[in-house]
Amino acid sequence: MSHENVPKFFGELELDPKIVDGLIEMGFEEPTPIQQLAVPLVLAGYDIIGQAQTGTGKTAAFGIPLSQKIDFKRRGVQAIIITPTRELAIQVGEEISKIGRYRRIRALPIYGGQSIDRQIRSLRQGVQVVVGTPGRLLDHLRRQTLKLDQVNLVILDEADEMLDMGFVDDIEDILKHTPNERQTLLFSATMPEEISRLAHRYMTEPRYVTVSKANLTVPQIEQVFYEAPEKHKLEALCRLLDITEITQGIVFCRTKRGVDELVAGLQARGYTAVSLHGDLSQQQRNTVMRQFRSGEVELLVATDVAARGLDIEGVSHVINYDIPQDPEFYVHRIGRTGRAGRSGVAITIITPREYRQLRLIENIIKTKIRRERLPSIADVAERQREGIKDRLLQIIEEGKLGYYRSIVDSLVDEYDPIDIAAAALKLSLDLEPASEDVDLDTFNFGNTGARPGMVRLFVTLGRKDRTSPAEIIKLVSEESGIPGAKIGSINIYENFSFVEVPEDWANCVIGCLHRQTIRGRRLFVEPARARK
Repeated sequence: MSHENVPKFFGELELDPKIVDGLIEMGFEEPTPIQQLAVPLVLAGYDIIGQAQTGTGKTAAFGIPLSQKIDFKRRGVQAIIITPTRELAIQVGEEISKIGRYRRIRALPIYGGQSIDRQIRSLRQGVQVVVGTPGRLLDHLRRQTLKLDQVNLVILDEADEMLDMGFVDDIEDILKHTPNERQTLLFSATMPEEISRLAHRYMTEPRYVTVSKANLTVPQIEQVFYEAPEKHKLEALCRLLDITEITQGIVFCRTKRGVDELVAGLQARGYTAVSLHGDLSQQQRNTVMRQFRSGEVELLVATDVAARGLDIEGVSHVINYDIPQDPEFYVHRIGRTGRAGRSGVAITIITPREYRQLRLIENIIKTKIRRERLPSIADVAERQREGIKDRLLQIIEEGKLGYYRSIVDSLVDEYDPIDIAAAALKLSLDLEPASEDVDLDTFNFGNTGARPGMVRLFVTLGRKDRTSPAEIIKLVSEESGIPGAKIGSINIYENFSFVEVPEDWANCVIGCLHRQTIRGRRLFVEPARARK
């Protein structure tokens, strides 16, 4: 028996040595939780429902067993993977090809917007795995350029996204073209009722594989938020960009218009940013993605819908310029960084009135997002100075300064060497002094009659509501997340109360409680006016 066929181990998983070689070449070191759970079940022939989001390693969770089960000597299509977007189809196709490289597995992505004739030619040459979007797969089935009668493995990837995009009927049509005796795998981040129905109709006693929500927020991601006034959000973002080492960043906005306005604002300030949203043609989209992947541009500004199915290695930062309306989107967005075991940073910029949305997200992901203060103009200038000093030291260490020294030599007798060096810097850098110092502090409440560092809030809850200091502490703390111990003095009157909170918590308490309905009554909360 040749040693080539002796199984090898990838973590605890016993696999074909050729697949392990492919995984090692891809830089995979350890199976992720979903791979440990799913791979043995798929290899054993079970149907599987996997609840997992992008970034958990789910592509390899089905790609590894698929590559092992394929008979590369047979010409027909043996496995079909259905994905919601062309980006995901391309990415999954590439990953399957890499995993199955040493087993000579051919995976073909099929999607709209690409010449159908080229796809037909590739199909004729014989591929074992087809990865495609529902519309284009159906197109080939109708033309009879794709045959699925030999398929023994069907994979539905990001099923909930396909449901949102209205593809369920198309998926059912495709499944009807496959044999009844087949293995079916379904992966979905969430499990809406319609997906469960689809699973029951087309799967046989499926096994459930779940990577819990706790794992989904990807532990390596550092999550922080900054509070900025609405009118100065762009200035706040620029300061963050100036003091943060971003290799590649994705910035999320809520609307297409928001994306275009932000890109225009960033470009006007000299940052390299490109937009990605639904109004772009496929060709424009491809160009944008090429520029971003190659590092030509540092920032990709996108809407949630446009970023679906994107998978880009090496994203160091995800920035939520607009906080997402749906907490699930927050999880999807931040999962774009910290890939492949690297750490990533998720930054969210919020305005004072968006605290309730932030609290909702924290409750869903069961994580406190850390608050940071925005950098001042002085911080940005200091960072710039450090960068210049580093570059100067590098040039000094490299040497090769003879020509420049000869120029300086002719000036040294008449001028101070420090002035000459400063003038040389000015000449080479042509730096503008930092932008005007906009006040990004959202804590200017004026005098509310509170102790220094505190803000006194006026709350429309009083004795007539049978309220007590303990109840007010509980209410404020539960709604806003402020630790009860930080709440200062409380004065209760007939129709209202005054509550003191630390300055940096005031916007949060107002944002979470103002206009909330408590005991059937609409609550009003605002900074108190100082006693005259």
